[in-house]
Amino acid sequence: MAIEVRQLLKQYGEQKAVNQISFSVNKGEIVGFLGPNGAGKSTTMKMITGYLEPDEGQITVSGIDVRKDPLAAKKKIGYLPESNALYYDMYVREYLGFVADMHAVEHKKQRIEEVITLTGLTPESNKRIGQLSKGYKQRVGLAAALIHDPEVLILDEPTSGLDPNQIVEIRNVIKEQGKDKLVLFSSHILQEVEAICDRVIIINKGQIVADDKLANLQKRSPVIVVKVGFAEALEAEWLKRLPAVQNVDKVNTHNWNIQTLEPEAVRKGLLQLALEHNLNIVSLQTQSESLEDIFRSLTTVPSPS
Repeated sequence: MAIEVRQLLKQYGEQKAVNQISFSVNKGEIVGFLGPNGAGKSTTMKMITGYLEPDEGQITVSGIDVRKDPLAAKKKIGYLPESNALYYDMYVREYLGFVADMHAVEHKKQRIEEVITLTGLTPESNKRIGQLSKGYKQRVGLAAALIHDPEVLILDEPTSGLDPNQIVEIRNVIKEQGKDKLVLFSSHILQEVEAICDRVIIINKGQIVADDKLANLQKRSPVIVVKVGFAEALEAEWLKRLPAVQNVDKVNTHNWNIQTLEPEAVRKGLLQLALEHNLNIVSLQTQSESLEDIFRSLTTVPSPS
């Protein structure tokens, strides 16, 4: 059970939306597929699921060539697209029954109740889909993706429109599904990716710029963040003058994130600053770059000096 993508190309006119990318994902992996808007994430997912024809390259899902036998490949895949198209006039169970019939699901009624419970749809399960909030519509889409118990889950922005409590619930569903399935999902909520995944693929301008375990990406980056909090309000210039400081990010006038290659030098400088100016440090910690920092460094074009 795996996804294999080899030299995948999709071009619109002169623009290469996806430019000769290759990667693989195996059973038991939950992989975050990240990139800024227009990077090629959704285009890649549509090609993997057989909804979009690539111009070049090969995709196999569970050993099935998607271009040669898209129908057989789709039977292996549960897909929640970014634009979650639903039939608003249908009731929740009616719609899930319709999707189950398309997949020839055995014990249909039992399976419908299972996915309703699994995705937390029970309180709204007797309504028409059009009456549901955006968050519950998203749950219906996830339930439809799971109805045939697929080997592979492709989820494009699965927590879109959910409140914080719902996000935690869906996060738990995804983690549970990842125990015996392959899960590839995209999200703009990088904290969610950190909570669910241990591997990320980052795409930018149609090309893969990173594919590794999150811990390895953090080790690869030499930049360390020193987080400091003062009892007193400070100006950024005070911190920028410290030795070995690369950049200073203001959380508020009392709390600051300092990027550096030499965290010990910064810590010593902060203690000296506090001593000389009678300041009180209330918190001081050092950590590797977050996924957000890594994402920005790989997908942001530096401003010309």
